[in-house]
Amino acid sequence: MTTTDWVEKDLKYIWHPCSQMKDYETLKPIVIERGKGIYLYDTEGKRYVDVISSWWCNLLGHSNPVINNAIKKQVEELEHVIFANFTHKQAIRLCERLVKILPEGLCKFNFTDNGSSSIEAAMKVSFQYHEQTGNPQKTRFMALTDAYHGETIGALSAGDCDLYTKLYKPILMDIIRIDAPDCFRCPYGKTRDNCNCECSIKAEETFKKYGNETAALLVEPLLQGSAGMKIYPPLYLKKLRELCDKYNVHLIADEIATGFGRTGKMFAFEHAKVSPDIMCLSKGLTGGYMPMAIFVTTQKIYDAFYDEYNSGKAFMHSHTYSGNPLACSAANAVLDILEDGKILKQAQENAIYFNNIIKEKFLPHKNVGEVRNIGLINAIELVENKQNKKPFDNRLRIGYQIYQKALQKGVILRPLGDVIYFNPPLIMERKDMDFATDVAASCLREVLAE
Repeated sequence: MTTTDWVEKDLKYIWHPCSQMKDYETLKPIVIERGKGIYLYDTEGKRYVDVISSWWCNLLGHSNPVINNAIKKQVEELEHVIFANFTHKQAIRLCERLVKILPEGLCKFNFTDNGSSSIEAAMKVSFQYHEQTGNPQKTRFMALTDAYHGETIGALSAGDCDLYTKLYKPILMDIIRIDAPDCFRCPYGKTRDNCNCECSIKAEETFKKYGNETAALLVEPLLQGSAGMKIYPPLYLKKLRELCDKYNVHLIADEIATGFGRTGKMFAFEHAKVSPDIMCLSKGLTGGYMPMAIFVTTQKIYDAFYDEYNSGKAFMHSHTYSGNPLACSAANAVLDILEDGKILKQAQENAIYFNNIIKEKFLPHKNVGEVRNIGLINAIELVENKQNKKPFDNRLRIGYQIYQKALQKGVILRPLGDVIYFNPPLIMERKDMDFATDVAASCLREVLAE
């Protein structure tokens, strides 16, 4: 079949995620045939630089030989087994390895099959814990404004990005909302480098009012991804940890997008040198190969569920593909690659170069309000007016116009509104950084003349 044939069949049958399908009338779906490293190749042989890690999950490049071989070997031994009363070596080995690198105190692992599901499970565990430890009034949850935690009902409730939540608000849970840090438009006139997180006063006020009825606070540590790669200081996490301790509220860390080296450390919480009560992991966990997620919690929380069966304290939550052996083999292969620290060290060194060239190429533009970065993640916020930081009318779809032009030149950007960002695999080399940023900068100038 020709590429046109494949495209026609796609449009006949497939309803793509996060898409207005009418857009596909003018920007047809691109049929990808293979991938290697940070590159994807379509059926016409055209190469694309995947600087968004295929929705932030491709950690170590497409078709990584170490991960490929691990899955090939595993599929010949065991493809799946019920994870209730049965187990397997890959899952046991994975947990044993993760506990050594996770923030202190996280030691009990519950497997789900996607990030949203791990958030749901974490919320349920927190609620049930309080019910079983003499605090039945703790039935609500807190989360930050502009948060994103997934798109199942509980996870979507915790989120606060109108693009995903606005329509569904009549069926969502009533979440207690804390004003998130906004370092680009700081109401206190501070910057990330000179603040004492004065904005944490909003969290203090919210805890004082609602702490007694709150089971858990959900937070994306240091990086609010879908909000436009909004980055805030580690000190803010420390202050949230103190408030959670004071009011007996669980701190749930959504490290689905930030885990496994994305922020320059293995986990974002390491920057703050504190630990959450529950941490949710996915995406980079399997290198983007297989759908799998885990929430990890403490011995204290686990013990509140440990009792005779007839006590009714068991956590009755399950997923068919919990602890899938193929996904666990991929995750173990990811740890094999990361274990000696060379990849992370290289990524940390390249991150400095990457941020420097992005600032050099983008900051002088009249419509670039801010360049922000953490690890290899870099975000460029476009504004109509640089002086007052006024955003563009979102109906103009400036970011989408840039995305379209970049595709023509072989770079996958997929901006978040009018925030262009780079979130590449950890293995990205400097020559590709040069190419991708040159393309993005040229597309920016074509859409928004200097």
